[in-house]
Amino acid sequence: MSTPSGEARRSTPVNAFTIESLAEGHLSLEGVHGTVQVPDYQAGFWQQWRAFVGPAILVSVGYMDPGNWGTDLQAGARFKYGLLWVVALASIMAIFMQIISARLGVVTGKDLAQCCRDWYPKWTRWPNWLISEVAIGACDLAEVLGSAVALNLMFHIPLFWAVIITGLDVLLLLALQRYGMRTVESVILVLIATIAVCYFIEIFVLPQTRPSFLEMGSALLTPRLRQAGMLYVAIGIIGATVMPHNLYLHSALVQSRKLQKDEPSIRRAIQFNTIDSIAALSVAFFINAAILVLAAIVFYGKASVVVSSGQVVHFTAASDWIRVAYLTLAPLLGTAFASTLFAIALLASGQSSTITGTLAGQVVMEGFMHWRIKPWLRRLITRLLAILPAVFIIGVRGEGSVTDLLTLSQVVLALQLPFAMFPLLHFTSSRKRMGAWKNGRFLLVAAWTSAILITAMDVSGLPESLRAAWQVITGS
Repeated sequence: MSTPSGEARRSTPVNAFTIESLAEGHLSLEGVHGTVQVPDYQAGFWQQWRAFVGPAILVSVGYMDPGNWGTDLQAGARFKYGLLWVVALASIMAIFMQIISARLGVVTGKDLAQCCRDWYPKWTRWPNWLISEVAIGACDLAEVLGSAVALNLMFHIPLFWAVIITGLDVLLLLALQRYGMRTVESVILVLIATIAVCYFIEIFVLPQTRPSFLEMGSALLTPRLRQAGMLYVAIGIIGATVMPHNLYLHSALVQSRKLQKDEPSIRRAIQFNTIDSIAALSVAFFINAAILVLAAIVFYGKASVVVSSGQVVHFTAASDWIRVAYLTLAPLLGTAFASTLFAIALLASGQSSTITGTLAGQVVMEGFMHWRIKPWLRRLITRLLAILPAVFIIGVRGEGSVTDLLTLSQVVLALQLPFAMFPLLHFTSSRKRMGAWKNGRFLLVAAWTSAILITAMDVSGLPESLRAAWQVITGS
C-alpha cells in the first residue's frame, strides 16, 4: 500500500478558520498515524498484546456513552429483563462489525471513509459525508445531555445552563490530546474499569441488589417484543450499541500502530485487533447489561423508592430515568455518595466520548471530503450543532425531556447505521479489495446476517420511531 510522499503532503500549517484540501493518498488521523511501535511478529503474546491493545478501548467508549445509559435505564425500568437479549444481541453484532472495521484498516491501510471516497462514484461523497455528520451530531447530543445531567447532579446547575456549559469541554479534549494516543487510551481504560467494578460489586456481591440469574437467563434465551413500546426502545439500544461513526473510527485507529505489510505481520495485527475488540466490547456488554439489570431491580413495577435518607423518590410516566439512576448505586455507596459517583461516571462517560466523537469527525471529514480543520474547531462546531436542539427542546419543554432526547438520538443512529455497515461489508467481502484477507465464511455470514437484521428492525420500527420523534420535538 503506497504512502504519500513528502511532496504530496502539504507542508503549510492548517489555519483554524480555513478548510485545507488534502492531497490524494493522505494518511488517516495523520497526527497519530504509525506513532505506536509494535514488536516483531515472532515476539511473545503479552509483548504483542501490550502493543496492540487500545484502539478497541477507545471505540468501546461509544458503547458506554450516556445514550447507552439512557436506553438501558429506560429498558430496565419499563420492561424489567425483557430487553436484555437485545443488549446481548447488539453487543455480539457490534463485535462482528468492529472486528471487520479493524481488519479493513489493517489490510488496506485506509479507513472506511477513504475507501468509500476512493472506490465509490464521486457523487456519493457529499451524501455519505452529510449522513455521517448527522450520526456524529446525534451521538454528540447524547454526550451533551449526559454531561449536562452530571453537572446538574453535582453542582445543581439548571439543566438549560448546564447544556450550554458543556460547550467548553473542548478544553478538556485539547489537554488530553497533547499527551498522545497511549495516554488517552490509559485514561479511558481507568474510567471504564471504575464503572465496571462498581456495578460488578452490586450484582455479584451485595445481597440487596443481587438479581435472579435464572430469570435473566430466561430473558436472554427467549427473545420477544410483545409489549407496546418495546420495539422503539430496542431500536434505541441497537443504535446506542452498534454506532456508525465507530465503524469509520476503528478502521483509522488501528493505523496508529506502526504496521508492517508482510503476511505474518498482517495476520498478527488482525489476530490481536480481534482479541482487543472482543475483550473491550465484552466489558461494554457487561456494563450495559448491569445498568439495565439494576434499573429493573430498583425501578421496575414501583411507583416510588425510599432512599436511605428517608426521602421518597416518586416515578411517573414522565420520569427521566437517567436523572434518578444514581439510585442504582445507592445500596453500595449511600445515597449522597452514590449521586456524586454516578454523576462523575456519567460526566466521564460523556467527556471521554467527546474524544472519540471528535476523532470520528476528523476521519469522516478528511476521508470523504479531503478537508482538514483544527481539532478544537471541529469539536466546537460539532458541539454547537448538538447544543442547539437540546437547548431548544429543554427551553420549550423544561427539564423533563432528557431520557426522551437520549433515546431519540440513539434511534437516529440506528437509522443511519446501514449506510456505514453495507459499504464496510462490501469492501471486506471483496477479494479485489482485501485479497486473501477478505472475510471468511463464518464472519461473512455473521456480519451480513447482523446487518440485514439491524436494517429490518430499522424499517419495521420506522413509523413508531417517527411518531416518537415528533412527540419529543412537539412535547405532545
